Amino acid sequence: MTPKGDNVVVSNMKLERMLSMKGGKGETSYANNSQAQAQHARSMLHLLKETLDGVHLNSPEEPFVVVDLGCSCGSNTIYIIDVIIKHIIKRFEALAVDPPEFTAFFSDLPGNDFNTLFQLLPPLATYGGSMEECLAADNHRSYFAAGVPGSFYRRLFPARSIDLFHSAFSLHWLSQVPETVVDGRSMAYNRGRVFIHGANEAAAEAYRKQFQTDLAGFLWARAQELKRGGSMFLVCLGRTSLDPTDQGGAGLLFGTHFQDAWDDLVQEGLISNEKRDSFNIPVYAPSLQDFKEVVEADGSFSINKLEVFKGGSPLVVNQPDDAAEVGRALANSCRSVSGVLVDAHIGDRLSEELFYRVERRATNHAKDLLEKLQFFHIVASLSLA
Repeated sequence: MTPKGDNVVVSNMKLERMLSMKGGKGETSYANNSQAQAQHARSMLHLLKETLDGVHLNSPEEPFVVVDLGCSCGSNTIYIIDVIIKHIIKRFEALAVDPPEFTAFFSDLPGNDFNTLFQLLPPLATYGGSMEECLAADNHRSYFAAGVPGSFYRRLFPARSIDLFHSAFSLHWLSQVPETVVDGRSMAYNRGRVFIHGANEAAAEAYRKQFQTDLAGFLWARAQELKRGGSMFLVCLGRTSLDPTDQGGAGLLFGTHFQDAWDDLVQEGLISNEKRDSFNIPVYAPSLQDFKEVVEADGSFSINKLEVFKGGSPLVVNQPDDAAEVGRALANSCRSVSGVLVDAHIGDRLSEELFYRVERRATNHAKDLLEKLQFFHIVASLSLA
């Protein structure tokens, strides 16, 4: 299955050109609302290191190249790259071989706030000396860094040029909202809803097919770019239910208070039913079977590990008993990942109104959210077949 071309989504705008996590360093930015992702990533480090132990080590004369796909703009991606490179260096040291030079590519869609990301990067340790001395230098990095804008559902790098692909919390984002979901003439029309959670069977199937088409494009591209002996470590939102309309934690994030806030705007006459129904969050949390079917059908990769991992809550709060803080945390979390799309669809003023209602509703259900809002992740370690 070959990757698709440019896609059209919300308000006839191209999703690839507009989608990004909320940039900057403000209260609702992704950089300040990705602590949960950091905690979840740290809890999976043992699985990442298992993948790293299986990567073939080439000659130290050849640079080792790492890519983080869907890097976003916070410090999480920098932390993970450091973990990866330090682990690979230890493997070379165990062989009594000097480690190679390292290159890290940070890749995301063109709308990503690369400026904020690069401001967070420590300076490169450029003085002469060993790699060990370089690593020991406080607040310096031991790799060359570059940004690569573009969709990971297509080719991004030269053939056979990458040793390791890492991608966390990104592959659940679709390349587009399925066209039939926002087509009032279609059986898959997601009437009255802004997400797959609780949708009709036809809409859910349209989302599932879009995910599988996108993942097939992703695998096709990476199969061209990965070096023989290289590996991929992939993490995306997943679900434990076989029912695709039950999106688990993603459903609670986008299918409850966020959904109700849109309904508030309709009932108050601030937007029309049609305006709400033409907006859908392009996210799909797959089951293990959804994921496995695509990998096996593609045939380019062997599955070293494929499992569902309990990541925990996306809400990080200092005072769990403070309902207002919980409500604010949910609204900020939701806004940090979907705010750009909402702003584009209904404008900044109505977007403020929407997320105010999300916060108010979440505050009223704070205890329930803390008890029930849990994310599960699909974790996959793949290498070329």
